Amino acid sequence: MPRTRQWDVLLAIAAGGALGSLARYGLAVGLPHPPGGFAVSTLLANVLGCVLIGVLMVVVTEVARPRRLLRPFAGVGFCGGFTTFSTYVVDAMDSALQGRPGVALLYALGSVLASLTAVLAGIVAARLLLRPRRAGHARARQRQPGGV
Repeated sequence: MPRTRQWDVLLAIAAGGALGSLARYGLAVGLPHPPGGFAVSTLLANVLGCVLIGVLMVVVTEVARPRRLLRPFAGVGFCGGFTTFSTYVVDAMDSALQGRPGVALLYALGSVLASLTAVLAGIVAARLLLRPRRAGHARARQRQPGGV
């Protein structure tokens, strides 16, 4: 890819990341938790971000016509800025250091399981909701020269 074509991708990632980070900040302000408490806002951001990435991957790979900046903006940028592994780890460690190892363990394990389940749920939901469009997209591919 020529260097000049990379700037638009970087700008798309930056714009998406800024919006995702602002959304996560708003969620944290709206759903604060006490020190050592269960970090609902971080869990919710990670789970919602995982649902979104599951839906996005179906849209990008199975439904939408190729859009060069969609995945960088929405996936890497917005979802990357909205979700947060580092805050998840800090929240779990904070609970443990505050003398709440049960909360820390529940939060750490529950977050991973909920996030993995959320990606799968996003994929399944998107495929169910977008089934008619996916079928039309597949037929359009078959009509193109060299289509399968």
